[in-house]
Amino acid sequence: MPLPAPKDLTSTVLRTDFSDDAAWSAVQAAIDAADGYPHATYVSDSRFTDVSIQALIDEEAATEEDDRLTYVFLADATTMTDPSSPLLAVDLYDEPGRTFRVPARWYPEISANLSIANMDFADFADAADGTGTFRGWGDD
Repeated sequence: MPLPAPKDLTSTVLRTDFSDDAAWSAVQAAIDAADGYPHATYVSDSRFTDVSIQALIDEEAATEEDDRLTYVFLADATTMTDPSSPLLAVDLYDEPGRTFRVPARWYPEISANLSIANMDFADFADAADGTGTFRGWGDD
């Protein structure tokens, strides 16, 4: 189950919940509306239905090093039902399995910085609030 690589300067948003196609469309629209530039490579493949984080980690560990993803964003059941469309960011490299939530509003900032290696996954995870959600740097 190799993970699809993102297009240049974007991040992979992997759909894992297939209960509501309209919700998936709304999540995509929320992400796209958050910034004027494309930041997501959307993957909607039913083979990833309810995939576990450990399965993603194991798959990446079995992938050639040059082809590995270092992180992925999951559109899971919480993403599909919460009005802020919080994606689940998953570290696949430095601290495999470390996660935090990111509302669609903040996704472009994180994707841009991670895709060019300007910041590390931990920079955002460490800035998450008590609920495990990144809500910006407090200057907005």
